[in-house]
Amino acid sequence: MFFTLKKEQRISYTKPLLIFTQTYEQNKTVKGMKHSLIFIIYCFIYIVGSAQENSPITIGINHTIKSTVLNEDRTIQIYTPDGYLNSKKKYPVFYILDGQWYFFSGVSIQKALRTPGAIPEMIIVGIHDNDSSRWSLFGEDSQKFTNFLVNEVIRFIDSNYRTTNERLIFGWEAAAYYTSELILKKNDIFNGAIITDGGYASEEGVKKITSDRDTYLYMANSRKDIYYINSTEAFHKILKKSAPKNLIWKYSLFNDEVHETLAHLAMYKGLKYYYHNYDSLVFESIQQYVDLGGMDYLTTYFIERAKRFWGNKKIDDNTKNGLIWLAWKRDNFKYFNVFMTEFKDVLTTERYASAYWQHRFGQFYLKHQDYENAIKYFNQGLTKYPNANFDQKMKQGLLKAKNKKK
Repeated sequence: MFFTLKKEQRISYTKPLLIFTQTYEQNKTVKGMKHSLIFIIYCFIYIVGSAQENSPITIGINHTIKSTVLNEDRTIQIYTPDGYLNSKKKYPVFYILDGQWYFFSGVSIQKALRTPGAIPEMIIVGIHDNDSSRWSLFGEDSQKFTNFLVNEVIRFIDSNYRTTNERLIFGWEAAAYYTSELILKKNDIFNGAIITDGGYASEEGVKKITSDRDTYLYMANSRKDIYYINSTEAFHKILKKSAPKNLIWKYSLFNDEVHETLAHLAMYKGLKYYYHNYDSLVFESIQQYVDLGGMDYLTTYFIERAKRFWGNKKIDDNTKNGLIWLAWKRDNFKYFNVFMTEFKDVLTTERYASAYWQHRFGQFYLKHQDYENAIKYFNQGLTKYPNANFDQKMKQGLLKAKNKKK
């Protein structure tokens, strides 16, 4: 499928933000192919040039959909992850209603949470809504909006971008009411929804939900949102009473926020909730590790994570490292020994290939009178990493451990 560039605008803000505004028309003619090629070359030149000093920051594109369902033009904003053009990967998609307000929130949260790998890379799609028809399309005319969303927006994204079948949707206020019913009716389309400052579905509607897979719903509100807190609370009670099968949901209150300020926080918390078992496990204490079930809990966690996101069921190195360091920093020699034995494979990775770690381990074993292991790590450090900054301390530790062992 080829598209020709009908109109292009550069929007330059006082802040360093730039969005390309592009309106496309389907065109399979040679002329259309030429226009497409020119456009691709232009984009490449711009991307190369954008690395120059004082150049604007590109964070996505605007695209105009000529909707036959709504009988009007609708703007959608599209963000693709860094490296999208150079990869062949497929990506989940996060759809944001009222994109004119919250598209940038979605992009910023995506980029911030990607840094530690808390969530996967995603395509972000912001759907602009019109003030004049917003409440009606999210209310009495919701079926029309759903047709637009599914048959025009999602179809366009899936046809023109590399997407998986994993989709999330976000709705605030009026869009929250729409989304709370949508996720019950269209859980075959969306895997999860985040709603805030509104939302409601009748008990009858909740009972009708049928799904062969887990569907996630995250709800947020504030006691200070005097406009919509009652409906959110009522929806919460219905969900508690009905406990619909395969609907995994959570309701959070953030009473420091008001109606106008909660959307960004709710989106952040909602994405973390949906991807709660995507990241490596981190424990605040050894006791928490024990209370959750210890090694059995770790094994189950990574099996469940593999079912949702990828095939590797093994405990990852970040979790292994974190537990070793936790026991070390909390001076818990019993569990330090457990983790060093259970996770001995991680000790052969590059992370521990330094005099620093050989010295640290040697000193910890020496402190707890395990002289055999202390000697082992001091010897490894001195042999593999001679003349390091810890050389003298390791020699002293080795001598002390040998004398104590006698």
